[in-house]
Amino acid sequence: MSQSNSIPAARVIAFNYVLKNTQGEVLDKSEPNQPLPFLEGRQQIIPALERVVALMSEGDKKQVTLTPEEAYGEFRQDMIMEVPKEELAHIQLEIGAHLQLQLDQQVKVVKVAKISDTHVTLDGNHPLAGVGLVFDIEVMLVRQATQDELKHGHAHGLHGHAHHH
Repeated sequence: MSQSNSIPAARVIAFNYVLKNTQGEVLDKSEPNQPLPFLEGRQQIIPALERVVALMSEGDKKQVTLTPEEAYGEFRQDMIMEVPKEELAHIQLEIGAHLQLQLDQQVKVVKVAKISDTHVTLDGNHPLAGVGLVFDIEVMLVRQATQDELKHGHAHGLHGHAHHH
């Protein structure tokens, strides 16, 4: 049997969305007339959301509600760390600021949650951890991905033409 290394076919799907939490506050939305394109099967949007969007057709509208587990996970107490202040002495600290920490070959973004006289409390949870999400979605475009897109692993705009600089 010959091994062909063809990349599996996939579609580019572009959708408008409004993202709210379960209390109905708007957290994020796509820009007017700029639907968000993604390449199917490449983990570019939340997998639970992609499963629903992949079954929709152009022009379809749907409201998709995700539990925290399906979205960004539950809020985890073990993602909270206390660090002695002097270890962060070189950084201008303020509550709510985001820091990038280098942890075992990985860059982790953490939020400054609390500052005491001696310690800083850092929260490594995703900002939407523990939050149920409600997406209002309208699919604007469904098309086959181009070979270039499949090779590069992402959508090149709405119509498959992008210029890499």
